[in-house]
Amino acid sequence: MNSAIPFSETLLLKRQDVVNLLTIEQCIPAVEQAFKSYFLGEARTPGVIGIHAQNGGFHIKAGIMNLGKNYFVAKTNANFPENSKKNGLPTIQGVISVFDADNGKLLALMDSIEITILRTGAATVVAVKWLAKENAKTVTICGGGNQGRVSLRALMKVRQIERVFVFDIDELKSTQFADGLSKELHISIQAVDDLEEALGQSDICITCTPAKSFFLLNKHIVPGTFIAAVGADSEGKQELEPSLLARGKLVTDITTQCAVFGELHHAIERGLMKYTDVYAELGEIVARKKPGRISDEEIIVFDSTGTALQDIVSAAIVYEKASNGNSGMKLNFSV
Repeated sequence: MNSAIPFSETLLLKRQDVVNLLTIEQCIPAVEQAFKSYFLGEARTPGVIGIHAQNGGFHIKAGIMNLGKNYFVAKTNANFPENSKKNGLPTIQGVISVFDADNGKLLALMDSIEITILRTGAATVVAVKWLAKENAKTVTICGGGNQGRVSLRALMKVRQIERVFVFDIDELKSTQFADGLSKELHISIQAVDDLEEALGQSDICITCTPAKSFFLLNKHIVPGTFIAAVGADSEGKQELEPSLLARGKLVTDITTQCAVFGELHHAIERGLMKYTDVYAELGEIVARKKPGRISDEEIIVFDSTGTALQDIVSAAIVYEKASNGNSGMKLNFSV
C-alpha cells in the first residue's frame, strides 16, 4: 500500500492513536496468518535480544515480513513488574519502529503497549481456536491485569464462555477484574483465592503473570484442559510446573525461542523434556499439517513467548491505516 507520507518524514503515533486504529478483531486473523506464513517459510525467523536490569528488563524483538510491502519491524520493550506500585508507571513500556525493508526508510515510530497487549491476546485466541475443546465453557484467568482482560474479551469471540474464575496474588486486582468484566461481558466472573478448585472446573486456563517461579501445578490440571502460558517471556520467568509440560501435548509459538526463555526452557533444564518432544509449532497446526486437539481428554499447553511476527502484522495495520488518514504527527529526523 502506497503511503501518503513524504519520503523525508516519519509518522509518530501515540498510544491513543494506536488504540483508535487497531482492534482485536483485526489482530486475530493477522496473527493467525503470521503463524501460518512462518511455518510455510514465507517469513524469516525473527530475532530476540534480552537484557536484564536491576528491577526488570528489556527485550528487542525484530523481523521482516512481506505483507504486500516489505516491512522490517523492531520492538523495544521495557518490562518492570513493580512499576505500578513503586513508580506509578505501566509494567510494560516501549516503542515500535517500522521500516521499509526495501530501502531502509523509517516509516513510523509508535507506542508499543497497545500492540503488545492486543497481539498477545490474539495469539492466545488463535491457540484456543485450534487447541481447546469445542464445547469449552469455563475458563480460569491467572493475572488480573490488562493482558488478562484483553485475553478474556478476545476469547469470547471463539468460544461460548459461560463462567470465568480470575486469580491474582493482588486480591484487589482480581476483584476489580471480576466486577468490571462481568458487567461488560454479561457472564459470571468470580475472583478466587483457591486456584486448585477453579482449575478443577475449567476447560481453559490462561496464565499472564510476571511470576518467577511456577504456581500452576501438574496435579491440579484435569484431563481436557487447554493452557495458554503467556507470562514466561524471559528465562527468569515461569508459571507452569515443568512436569505439566511433559505430561501434556506441548505446542509452541516458535520452538527455538521457547527452548531458550519459555516454559519449555524450564522443562529442558530439569531434564524432563527435549527440544524434539514438542508436538508442533502453532503455525504447523494452523496450516493443517498436524491436527490440533484429537480428543476431549488431552491436556494441551501452548507456550507463548511472543514473536516479532505478531508485532509486524499488527504494526503494519496501524501504519497503513494511519498513513492514509490524519492520525499522528510527522517528523523529519534528517533536519
